[in-house]
Amino acid sequence: MTIKDLISSLEEFAPLRLQEDYDNSGLQVGIAVQELKGVMIALDLTEDVVDEAVRLGCNMVVTHHPLIFQPLKTVSDLTYQQRCVIKALKNDVVLYSMHTNLDNVEGGVNHRMAEKLCLSDLDWIEAMQPIAGRNCGSGLIGTLPQSEEAGAFLRRVKTVFKVPCLLHSELPSSLIRRVALCGGSGSFLMSKARELGADCFITGEISYHRFFENDGMLIAALGHYHSEQYTQELIKDIVMERFPAIRVEMYGRPTDPVKYLI
Repeated sequence: MTIKDLISSLEEFAPLRLQEDYDNSGLQVGIAVQELKGVMIALDLTEDVVDEAVRLGCNMVVTHHPLIFQPLKTVSDLTYQQRCVIKALKNDVVLYSMHTNLDNVEGGVNHRMAEKLCLSDLDWIEAMQPIAGRNCGSGLIGTLPQSEEAGAFLRRVKTVFKVPCLLHSELPSSLIRRVALCGGSGSFLMSKARELGADCFITGEISYHRFFENDGMLIAALGHYHSEQYTQELIKDIVMERFPAIRVEMYGRPTDPVKYLI
């Protein structure tokens, strides 16, 4: 099979029309008509990810975050993006991204987060019109199996998402049962989550002043990387479900550029 065959299947699951206007999901670099030899999956595209793909004989890398967000005016060795492009082209490695189209689709990034927290009765925080027969929306709200004390719930969240430093608002005295979430930068959904009766809202990044605007709802910021880290296993599951014979490699080192002094 060709790389183009795999791309077609990935886009059937998460159509590119689901991505946000600012995004650049899809084929980033390379020629997709070549035979697929192996797939490397990572959250972010770095030079080391490309090197690892080459070392393991993978000629396609699928990431969540796009390497190319803004147009490249030059391709040299000045930035890591440009160096990644050069490495990929020199080694016939195709670079592909599933970003906000995978965030916004049913069974995507936010559903995997909800699964990790054992949430049920899931609804979109902001529903969209179905696209290409796929239900879609921004963020999710769901129900815990049983109510939890706020501090205990946050400690569980910290463990589940392997967060070294969890930022959160003041702990409420009330119990947590309805939980809203959004991977990455999801604070734009905070107000709607509160209107929907969420006791807690979880996302990757929340700016300082938004912590004043929680209106009594517990809010927590995991860190962008930590909120979306399980996207790697999600993409692997999507690929393996459709093409179980494909060789899939998971990039095994954290790509989080933010470091924590603990």
